[in-house]
Amino acid sequence: MLKRVMDVSIASLLIIMFSIPMLIAALAVRATMGRSVLFRQQRPGFKGQPFEVMKFRTMTDARDGRGDPLPDERRLTATGLWLRRLSLDELPQLINVLRGDMSLVGPRPLLMEYLPLYTPEQARRHDVRPGITGWAQVNGRNAVDWEERFRLDVWYVDHQSPWLDLRILALTLLRVLQARGISEPGAATMSKFTGSRHGR
Repeated sequence: MLKRVMDVSIASLLIIMFSIPMLIAALAVRATMGRSVLFRQQRPGFKGQPFEVMKFRTMTDARDGRGDPLPDERRLTATGLWLRRLSLDELPQLINVLRGDMSLVGPRPLLMEYLPLYTPEQARRHDVRPGITGWAQVNGRNAVDWEERFRLDVWYVDHQSPWLDLRILALTLLRVLQARGISEPGAATMSKFTGSRHGR
């Protein structure tokens, strides 16, 4: 209950504080990528139940001759890169927090297609609400491999507390200012998870 009260109180305050940056981001996306300002996609939430996550768009919908999406690095725009470096693309998820789909702090919501690929231990990351930021994000973000990322997620599930959440929020601000770990080394974003190398 305390975590939920913190989520609603802080998220409401952040929406007010960042209302102008959010408006600027929305206008920048509209000007460079067209009318769909928000990226919406189903992601697994608490206990793997799907919800619609919201982010500012950072990529175009460009496709090849077969109709398949082009690689991320070719679809990521200059505006999108700027939004990612400042983590402004994540701000619409504050609305997800107010709705109760997400928490401020928790394992990041990944793709629905990953659910059958997790080991039982990795699947425990869904024992809490997903978060805008988390223990994995302040300990490497996208620069750590999937195995380590999931290990950090499960560590958070086992050690979560209001004080740990406040620590993670403070570290998140520091990481955003440092602009570290935005993408996997040598990639525009993070490579897809294809299953644990340790098996199920």
